[in-house]
Amino acid sequence: MSPVLSSTDSDYSGISNISTQIESLQMKLNPIIEKSASSNKNTNKETKLARPGSTTASSSSSTRKAPVDLLFASAPPAVDHTSERTRAKYEEVVQNSGLFHIDGERKFIEQKDFVKQNLLGSGSCGTVFKMEYKPSQTKLAVKVMRRTTSDEENKRIIMDLDVVVKSYDCSYIVRCFGYFIRETEVWICMELMATCFDKLLKHIQQCIPECILGKLTFSTVTALSYLKEKHGIMHRDVKPSNILIDEQGNIKLCDFGISGVLIDSVAKSRNAGCAAYMSPERISPSTQDKPDYDIRADIWSLGISLIELATNAYPYQNCRNDFDVMSRIVTEDSPKLSNDLTFSDNFRSFVNTCLVKDYRQRPKYGPLMLHSFFVESEKQSVDVAEWYLKVTTAKNEQKQ
Repeated sequence: MSPVLSSTDSDYSGISNISTQIESLQMKLNPIIEKSASSNKNTNKETKLARPGSTTASSSSSTRKAPVDLLFASAPPAVDHTSERTRAKYEEVVQNSGLFHIDGERKFIEQKDFVKQNLLGSGSCGTVFKMEYKPSQTKLAVKVMRRTTSDEENKRIIMDLDVVVKSYDCSYIVRCFGYFIRETEVWICMELMATCFDKLLKHIQQCIPECILGKLTFSTVTALSYLKEKHGIMHRDVKPSNILIDEQGNIKLCDFGISGVLIDSVAKSRNAGCAAYMSPERISPSTQDKPDYDIRADIWSLGISLIELATNAYPYQNCRNDFDVMSRIVTEDSPKLSNDLTFSDNFRSFVNTCLVKDYRQRPKYGPLMLHSFFVESEKQSVDVAEWYLKVTTAKNEQKQ
């Protein structure tokens, strides 16, 4: 399943004339590599909510997993991604540290009331623990991230907080109850989910049925459309590890650490994302003097994810590193599902629509949500919880 499947130098069958193509890409993209911009300023905000115990308001690795910084196509950051805006937003976010949606209320609570139970996972962006909020015995997933002096890292933390808090009312995005910002770390307290589809695929070692992928598609596209329409945000890191499922069969999108604010519906920053799911226009923009992209890059990522989940195999096999993966994405035809009886025509058509190579011909969310596969998936009655219980139980019994 992993894109980096071979450490040998002999398997290049998927790339024709790769040396020539790579040299061409490098010559095309090198002029924009050295562009960068940054500044450092501080802005203070005033809070209006008092905290517990106070009487007044107070102010205050694999290719598919790790986001990578690209040397391919880095544009200068737009004004929405400057250090000045980051620091100002950070000060604003700090004011609401400890303010939670919990127990049917919106209130400040204490970090000491949380008890760690066990480790759920860890990665480059932090460690996730299962915790209990003692006063109500509420179980949560708490993402713990180290604070840093790096503007880039602070921007990641801020975006993660900002998006999940603003998206509390979307049932297809993992809910955030609240967060704590301390001197050395940040806690983001999320609803507890069972697992992500990347781990699930590895666990059950079988293809995800089309009916389940239909529900995954509906949930993910609805969440992405919500982010765009309500908050002017694109995700930029759509992949199976960022699509979660719980034991009740709910499927939700998570992880907004590298989400991009859209300026006139176009994203400006290019140096974020996971290479394996990155769209061609993000790697090698057709217009070098204006290398922008939009939400259709996330649609490509969804298409790659659907193929991987439907076939139990990542489509760009036998690549040694990120550069090989990205070279193949740019130079090869889009991957497709096989034309056998395993998949419906509607599903194959939907995936092909997501993976149109020229992003200008790729649909945005409105037309995509009118596709017959999306419409039928919304209407179809599927017991996702029963399927999840069945496949995980069967696999666990095999291991015993």
